[in-house]
Amino acid sequence: MTVSTAPEPAPEVPVAGDAGVREAVGRWRAWLWGERRCSPNTLDAYGRDLAGFLTFLSDHLGGPPTISDLATLSAADIRAWLAWRGAAGVSRTSQARGLSTLRGFYRWLDREGIAHNPAIAQVRGPRPPKAVPKALAEDEAREALTTAPELEDEPWIAKRDTALLTLLYGAGLRLGEALALRQKDAPSGGALVVTGKGRKQRVVPVLPVLAAAVADYRAACPFVLGPDDALFVGARGGPLNPGVVQRQVRRLRVLLGLPESATPHALRHSFATHLLARGGDLRTIQELLGHASLSTTQRYTAVDTARLKRVYADAHPRARQPDDPPDP
Repeated sequence: MTVSTAPEPAPEVPVAGDAGVREAVGRWRAWLWGERRCSPNTLDAYGRDLAGFLTFLSDHLGGPPTISDLATLSAADIRAWLAWRGAAGVSRTSQARGLSTLRGFYRWLDREGIAHNPAIAQVRGPRPPKAVPKALAEDEAREALTTAPELEDEPWIAKRDTALLTLLYGAGLRLGEALALRQKDAPSGGALVVTGKGRKQRVVPVLPVLAAAVADYRAACPFVLGPDDALFVGARGGPLNPGVVQRQVRRLRVLLGLPESATPHALRHSFATHLLARGGDLRTIQELLGHASLSTTQRYTAVDTARLKRVYADAHPRARQPDDPPDP
């Protein structure tokens, strides 16, 4: 498959700075898109972070920043930006991402010979809290899948929702990944090719129950769809809006008394957590989820404390009771 490396258009958010800074930002964005293959959402987030920094500098320095300004900023200047964002109520997670964006931009400036500033390496940002994935219990996940058809009077839409939720839970897809699938991508042959973050592809095994749910939905869908049309479509035949899926899951949450954390993404977390609970190894789960780093997958070990306690009780010699019989 050929991936387009054409640069993205100039950012919609105005960038403060002189012509040299604006040109550098445009080239950096083109590099992120063409070389780093960042997704549009990631590109937009990085662009907003950098635009905010340059806007702050315009007030901080008393005028639009120049390349020379970027090269001579002190660590105190950058810390002042972080303090300004903190006072505005920006979360620690967003603060850390913004500083990471700035570091990446400065590395690119240095590599391109545009500007060099060692001060950025002296700044330590706030440590973001480690979010623990929130998974449903196994019975809650099963009940959500079996109850989903009851929310719709239109049979084919009920089958669509069942197929989509089964895909999120049965294959661990992100909602955006599932909605990006085309008709030609429909599961066949026991495997599904998924394009994830950074346009990286991975192969996910497909359970028979999942393949059957998707086939049932496609057979019931009333629209004539070509191979490049969306796999999951809305009531009028266009690509399904993620807001519709989120609304359906909210309805399920109310109907089944599930916690607020029960979202479409929670089904992906449930996929990983339940695999781990049943003996799946982290490396395999990392591949299935499409995580670039194993440390991201390791967050799921914090969820499965019950299994860890069972392993400890069964395996550690000192965990045995005095009158327990020895192993045969």
